[in-house]
Amino acid sequence: MNVTSLSFPYGESIQWFCSQNTEKLPPVPLKNWLLATGSLTQRLKSCCTQFDVIVLGEGKQQPLAGEYAPEDTVWIREVLLCLDTVPWVFARTLIPQALLSERQADFLGLGNRPLGELLFNQGLFTPGKMEVASFSHAGRLAQLAASLQQPVTHTLWGRRRYFHHGAHEMLVSEVFLPAAERAIQAMAVSAASQPPP
Repeated sequence: MNVTSLSFPYGESIQWFCSQNTEKLPPVPLKNWLLATGSLTQRLKSCCTQFDVIVLGEGKQQPLAGEYAPEDTVWIREVLLCLDTVPWVFARTLIPQALLSERQADFLGLGNRPLGELLFNQGLFTPGKMEVASFSHAGRLAQLAASLQQPVTHTLWGRRRYFHHGAHEMLVSEVFLPAAERAIQAMAVSAASQPPP
């Protein structure tokens, strides 16, 4: 898998908007995936036989302009979520230093395990508001997708969600790559063609 055309961090500054502005969203079925409130990890796992997390990079970094509350550095983790060896989702997580210090073993020990298992399975984090965004076919994430042999010919869509732990707030964004969009559409077409039970 070639991701050498860019380097960590891969995320790009983008304008996010409230997920309730549904007139701006892509059509079903991708819209349903963007707005789903449960664990994306669990939903992805249900669509494959092999689920893998590929860590693109993690470490202390400055957040992008307008991405997070003013803070010198946060812990940033960027990964690819792969289904049967095919990258479906680019995920970027921002963890404030205070939260990282408090739960260092959880975050620094993740390795190739999905963050979603920590956020949804232990009852320690409370999901908050969700925002969505579209990404240009000429942006950094499009370049990343192209390096994964997934050329981008149209807008990419992603979402980000706030998670709360006590007084701390972390941010998780997930962008659907072209392979995911194609597979989601194909699954919807297949489901629609099935006879009713």
